[in-house]
Amino acid sequence: MATKLVDLVYWRNMRRTGVVFTGLVVALVSLFQLSAITVLSHICLGIMCITFTVRLYYKLLELLRWNPGVHPFQSCLDYDSSLTDKETVMLVEEVVLLIAFAVTEIKRLLFIDSMIDSIKFVVLLYMLTYVGVLTTGLTLLITAVIAVFSLPLLYKRQQVRIRKVVRAVRAFVKTIKSLCLSVYEAVRPPPPPAPTPKSALAAAPALRQKAKSK
Repeated sequence: MATKLVDLVYWRNMRRTGVVFTGLVVALVSLFQLSAITVLSHICLGIMCITFTVRLYYKLLELLRWNPGVHPFQSCLDYDSSLTDKETVMLVEEVVLLIAFAVTEIKRLLFIDSMIDSIKFVVLLYMLTYVGVLTTGLTLLITAVIAVFSLPLLYKRQQVRIRKVVRAVRAFVKTIKSLCLSVYEAVRPPPPPAPTPKSALAAAPALRQKAKSK
């Protein structure tokens, strides 16, 4: 499954990736005007219109003795998409672990287990409120789909230029950090001087006198 996803993202099969990408974008854009049930029903009806027409065509060829009775979608019917008991157990365990981890992490953030992490979470939620005002979750999902299918291919084709830009940005950030550290070192007050041995010896008789008086 992971290999198939990578092949789709990197457009190794142009026809298959184009169909998947176009279908996803069209389905998500259709959700702006229609409900999810309506969109899903129309997609299934469109697929069945194509498959039904092809099946009738092959059936007609079979009646005319021009086709030996081969089913046009036999490869799809023979494809085994079922899961074994071991694969089902592993999949359920992964889903349960992900849910438990998410619940534990949200509980830790909400009830302030770590001040720094909770502050970061508050900042993220505050930024999401502005994002929710400016756009919708469906728009973000469409943008994410377009980015997934375009950015890896762009990086693959412009890999040298992107690496140069990344190195330049890292050098700039490193320069800014060193500049900030130098300014901090210049502004920071000097540490108090450590007591010298002479001052310690001079203070010893006074301490002895205080002890005797007590």
